[in-house]
This record gives sequence, C-alpha cells and structure tokens, in this order.
Amino acid sequence: MTPSFTSAATLDDALAAVASGARPVAGGTDLVVGARQGKAPLPEDIVAIDRVEGLRSLEISAAGVRLGTLVTHGDIVANADIRDRFTALADASAIVGSHATRAQGTIGGNVMNASPAMDTGGPLLCFDATVTLRSAAGERTIGLDALWTGPGKTSAAPDELLVAVDLPAPVGGTGSCYVRLEYRRQMEIAVVGATAVVVLDGDVTDARIAITALTPTIRRVPEAEAALVGSAADADAVRAAARAAAAAATPISDVRASADYRRAMAEVMASRAITAALTRARGGSVPIPASPALYGAKES
Repeated sequence: MTPSFTSAATLDDALAAVASGARPVAGGTDLVVGARQGKAPLPEDIVAIDRVEGLRSLEISAAGVRLGTLVTHGDIVANADIRDRFTALADASAIVGSHATRAQGTIGGNVMNASPAMDTGGPLLCFDATVTLRSAAGERTIGLDALWTGPGKTSAAPDELLVAVDLPAPVGGTGSCYVRLEYRRQMEIAVVGATAVVVLDGDVTDARIAITALTPTIRRVPEAEAALVGSAADADAVRAAARAAAAAATPISDVRASADYRRAMAEVMASRAITAALTRARGGSVPIPASPALYGAKES
C-alpha cells in the first residue's frame, strides 16, 4: 500500500479521513520523535488537521475553559486566565519539551498520546477535565480516567477525533501546582511528577492529588487527598499526604531511573506540589513554572 498524506480543510474532511484509517496529526511533535527513536513507524496514512477552522479556539467563561484540540502549550501558558485559575496547567505547559515544542505541540495530541509521563495530564485530571470525541456518527464526552487505558492507549474508537478539552471553573480559595523531577531544563519528560489542587476555607475543604510517571496511567490518589481534607494544612498533613502519594506508586525501572528512586522521589515531589498549591491558595507567590522555582526546596 502506498502511504498517503492529506490536509483536511474542514472537520468533516478530517473525520472522513480518520474513519478511513488515517492518523490525525497537527504539531506532530510526538509522532515524529517517536519514529526517529524507533518507538513506532510513521503511519501509512496521515491527515493533517492543523488548518481545520475552530479547533484552535481557546474559550474562557465563568463556567470554565474550553481548549480546542489544536491549542498549543504556548497558547495555554500565555493565557492570563489559565495562569490565574488553572495554575498547575500553566506550570505543566510551560515545561513541555522546548520552546519550539510548546509552539507546535497541541493539547489534543498530548492527551491522545496517553503517556504516563505527560506533564499536562495530572493537572487536567485534578481539574476534572473532560474530552469531546467526535466521529461521523456523532460525539461523546468522557473523563480522562475513562479515556486513558494504558501507556500510549486510549478508549477512543478508531474513527473518533478529539476536538476539545473542557475544564470546569475552580471554586474560590483554590490553589494548584504541578512539579516534576527533571535532569535538564529543556527537552525533558518527567522522571516523577506530582499535581496538587487544594481548596482552602480556613481548613482544607477539597484536595486533588495526582502522580505522574509512577503508574501505567496518570492517576489521582484518594488516600493522599483524604489526608489533607479537613486538616489545617499543617506540616503533618502535608507529610501524610505525600507519603500516601508515594505508597500508591508502582514505578518501573528504566534507563532514566530505578523504581526505588522513583518511589522515594514521589514523596518529595508530592510534598513540593502540595506545599506550593497551599501557598498559592493563601495568596502567596510561586513562580510559573514551579519546578525550577522549587528545585532544592526543603521538604516539610
């Protein structure tokens, strides 16, 4: 079979190509890198969706934010409303790949790549993000925990295209943070990552904690959340939550880190993310992105 490349002018064109077996591509940052590294060959058939009108819209409202699938990481981190209300997502988007990667890589491609080490996954999960999948037959909306089924795997049907990611507006008193363990500042992926979204009204009234690069899919840790909710957010509560996050980790050993090292660092990263999220919830300042700002920070 002769490989084919087409460029969709409309969403209907894109959906028809995907239904025929073509792989959708926009920024192509994951696809090209994966092929060059020998992880997977380029697909036989590719449809470019980067020119489809409306898929790069970034809509802000009182109800939350809708990110079109073609919104780039650069678009996200540059948006003042996201930096203010969804700060953990800005933390993550600001450190994806390099400047060039952030300018071309899209949120839709990142989500559908389903890497357990993706930076934006934890923040999206903790902010209760949903995705809209569309095919020629219609569309459906599902949560990320239902979308991600394993490393590089999703529950999307072969003819479905992710068209939007929706995040409901956080309530007042919310602070959030994403941090990762990294060996270098550019072109890096998380060795270990942690996200914290907390709500303060005197004590902690809600908490969302997620771990990255520590389980087959990015996941929230209810035990860590329970350790925070109802507490005064003191050092003991932070330590208990961070330890619970580490206990939930089932890491692998690879060329980047051993499982034991990842498990030990899970507690460190979770503690940093929770502490920074609490600082932000109290009106304090932690620069975006938080990871380099917190490098070498003392743990509670």
